[in-house]
Amino acid sequence: MLPRENRLTSGDDFRNASRKGRRAGSKTLVVHLWVADGPTTDPARVGFVVSKAVGNAVTRNRVRRRLRHLVRELLAQLPDSGVLVVRALPAAADASGDRLADDLTHCLARVAP
Repeated sequence: MLPRENRLTSGDDFRNASRKGRRAGSKTLVVHLWVADGPTTDPARVGFVVSKAVGNAVTRNRVRRRLRHLVRELLAQLPDSGVLVVRALPAAADASGDRLADDLTHCLARVAP
């Protein structure tokens, strides 16, 4: 589980990250990163989108748990006041943990300011 201050819960923040943020994708996931304007010391927040196209509820929750675990290790690399949305694609259901980790770090490197 992510710490409470690092969880993204607002629908507006999901929308802003998806529409205004930088995007990078791979075969298994798409990453959106939006950094709020102005100097703030808010911690980075992360949200996950795993649609029904990924699979049934068990599969979606497994993918979400794996992504949450991977992102928790990368929180220190995210900019302050950054909003990160990780969207899983259907290929994420069958991907190995190493593949998800590689795709996530590659995508984050592409969108990082």
